[in-house]
Amino acid sequence: MSTEEEDLAAAWGASLEGEGDEEAAPGGADSTRVLNQAEIDSLLGFDGEETAEAKSAIEQIISSGLVSYERLPMLEIVFDRLVRLMSTTLRNFTSDNVEVSIDAITSLRFGDYLNSIPLPAMLAVTKVHEWDNYGLMVVDSAMIYSVVDVLLGGRRGTAAMRIEGRPYTTIERTLVERLIGVVLRDVSTAFEPLCPVEFQFERLEVNPRFAAISRLSNACILVKLRVEMEDRGGRMDLLLPYATLEPVRELLLQQFMGEKFGRDSIWENHLADELRHTEVALDVVLDEQPLPLSTVVNLKPGDRITLNVGPGAPVRLRCGEVPLFEAVLGRRENRLAVRIERELKRLGLEEEVA
Repeated sequence: MSTEEEDLAAAWGASLEGEGDEEAAPGGADSTRVLNQAEIDSLLGFDGEETAEAKSAIEQIISSGLVSYERLPMLEIVFDRLVRLMSTTLRNFTSDNVEVSIDAITSLRFGDYLNSIPLPAMLAVTKVHEWDNYGLMVVDSAMIYSVVDVLLGGRRGTAAMRIEGRPYTTIERTLVERLIGVVLRDVSTAFEPLCPVEFQFERLEVNPRFAAISRLSNACILVKLRVEMEDRGGRMDLLLPYATLEPVRELLLQQFMGEKFGRDSIWENHLADELRHTEVALDVVLDEQPLPLSTVVNLKPGDRITLNVGPGAPVRLRCGEVPLFEAVLGRRENRLAVRIERELKRLGLEEEVA
């Protein structure tokens, strides 16, 4: 038993003795002691820190179903590039000192994220035509009012006015759409070194149920971006389902830009040079004809096999079982020779063989 548990047991014993004394005393009032959360956790055997061993089997199975973003190393490079681009473009967009940073990059279920969005917020659905799928960008309330305040000439040093409990006006939605358009262009530019892609703004929603772009159980990558404009700012979330990133999954698996997955150009050139100097045997095929096995078994020295080709008929040059050329048989000095007439195309190989 640990020291904390011994102290806790001693305290409980002292309180029980005090209760017994009060009940024994005439006119003593009933006392009830309420345990706090730390005492309850200690009593139930929880130490307040959840470890991998403490997780149940079901929790481990569910968590293992999520693909960690760390398995896609190139994503971090893309998002770092996005932060640098956004810092520059938002400074030009707001004419203010803007600092953009990444709060977290996590993998989670789409349904879990929808349920955790702090409302009110604006949810922008974006279409990625090259990947034939969708993404989601969420702008929280603090960022919305900060952008409206900055773009409409709000004075520095004053917090943005927030009026809770009312829908967003047309002006606020228009200004936020402009902000989202600027950020989506930066997202497209951040992915450009990997592949040309364009994130297009499709619609703006305020209800998370109307911004469902994937099944609730599908895994997604969530990037939480914090935008600070001196005493104002807020947060923007970029959500990309794994189904959206699937067309460029091989590119995102790279450790660095331009990785060729183990290919070595030096060894490729060396292997190509050695293959060019390799000797191969070419067979000149005069004729091919099927014979019964009984005929082949009964063949004796002196027997003749009649070829079904006439004099001057074209012959074939073959390497193993692969026909390569068609040639004409002739004689050069005292040796038989062939003159190549044409190359047999690989696409029409079956027709040529037939």
